[in-house]
Amino acid sequence: MGETKLKLTEIDPVWSRICEEAETAVQDEPLLGGLVHSSILHHRSLASALAYRISLKLASAEMSEQLLRELSDEAFAAEPDLVDAARADLVAVFERDAACHRLMQPILYFKGFQAVQAYRVGHWLWRQGRKDLAYFFQMRVSEMFGIDIHPAARIGRGIMIDHAHSIVVGETAVVGDNVSMLHSVTLGGTGKEDHDRHPKIGNGVLIGAGAKVLGNIQIGHCSRIAAGSVVLADVPPMKTVAGVPARIVGEAGCSQPAITMDQLLRDNFQ
Repeated sequence: MGETKLKLTEIDPVWSRICEEAETAVQDEPLLGGLVHSSILHHRSLASALAYRISLKLASAEMSEQLLRELSDEAFAAEPDLVDAARADLVAVFERDAACHRLMQPILYFKGFQAVQAYRVGHWLWRQGRKDLAYFFQMRVSEMFGIDIHPAARIGRGIMIDHAHSIVVGETAVVGDNVSMLHSVTLGGTGKEDHDRHPKIGNGVLIGAGAKVLGNIQIGHCSRIAAGSVVLADVPPMKTVAGVPARIVGEAGCSQPAITMDQLLRDNFQ
């Protein structure tokens, strides 16, 4: 088993680079040696490191780090796609966040990345029918990171949540691949309706800080939602919406707004 893990590590360029960055970080700042070794260098794979970080962050008097580690290891072993999604998220943060200069940073320091990976384990538990454990993960993610993602929500890969304070994602929300959102975003309902009641966010969407997207509405792929907007109706693909309530103010401005992270409303908009 150990040999197999070592081979997997050797062919994972992302994990290899993270380990190289970690070695350099310890040389540059020896006081961080314990953190870097326990979180990265003691592990042979990204999955192992993620399980450790999730368990360390979510542990409490109510559930031990060891139990949470076992649950996370179980999830990653049963569904390798969770690790693939985490790898895509990691690269997304590195490429889109101007404050991220090393791949190891999100694993160690960025609560948006950490919260999404903990959500992924909770979502896996939800799909296994272990809903109370999934709710426990949701509760601890909310308490530790200030991010409340219902474990039943469906979130794609390549997700970047910048700053990641006061994020809310409702039970029936769907978020596509390669989506970027900033702090204080809500994907919520409009009242006490039951069943399918939350937004469906297409691939490549950029959601600005403080935006509220409410109700069972469709946000088209590669669209932009301006900061502070309240979106209550469908948004066509590749458009920019702004205002309260939000209205279309122009085109998205580029083919991949979630990757460029360009939030400016220019003069050629309506």
